[in-house]
Amino acid sequence: MNEIEKTYVFIPGGWHGGWVYDPITERLEQLGKKCISLTLPGLETQSGILNRIINLDTHIQFVIDVFLKENLTDVILCGHSYAGLVITGVADKIPERIHALVYIDAYIPKDGDSCWSLTSEVYRQRFVAGAGDDGFAVADRPGVDNRRRPHPLATFMQSLHLKGDYERVLNRTFIYLSGWEQSPFFKQYENLKNSPDWHVEAIHCGHNVMKEHPDKLVDILYRLEDKYSQILKNGCLQ
Repeated sequence: MNEIEKTYVFIPGGWHGGWVYDPITERLEQLGKKCISLTLPGLETQSGILNRIINLDTHIQFVIDVFLKENLTDVILCGHSYAGLVITGVADKIPERIHALVYIDAYIPKDGDSCWSLTSEVYRQRFVAGAGDDGFAVADRPGVDNRRRPHPLATFMQSLHLKGDYERVLNRTFIYLSGWEQSPFFKQYENLKNSPDWHVEAIHCGHNVMKEHPDKLVDILYRLEDKYSQILKNGCLQ
């Protein structure tokens, strides 16, 4: 019997829209994979006025609504950076629709965590300085991609409330990007690299692997389905 076709759903990190995954989705679709990349509320091209009412719950519910509207199942749900909180929150509410969770240099939270609590002091200072204009949205650094947008501050600050159902998703991958200074993900990598409960990969590049090394990321993602099939046979992730 043929396996059910998997759908890759991509959630961007802070300041980015779904466009950041274009180099990834284009390559995966050429390889015959179904892909969806989402732009979270408040990060749309013409966004700005609703930042003050958008929090982490808003982003989680937005993704869930897409799952339900499109009747998505057997999803390989991928999140970059901040989106690690989003995909964990989604998995806690609809674990039966998710085949695997992939954290691309992303925060892996537990109940009560927030992006603020998990990140480094460098990024906390960036959040504070960036929100100084209106107190609602964190401005981006000057001189970067003009498609990036101010990020709703409340999504960084709100604690994630988990029931524990996200742990029902047993296929879990962390992709560590090792080529940038002051990464808040090094300790996370050290804690997970020998864990039997995680599949861990590393790419030596900066935080924006989608731009710097899309082929390497596509190669890992493409191989994940075979990896998870082996897990079902062998009973472990390593």
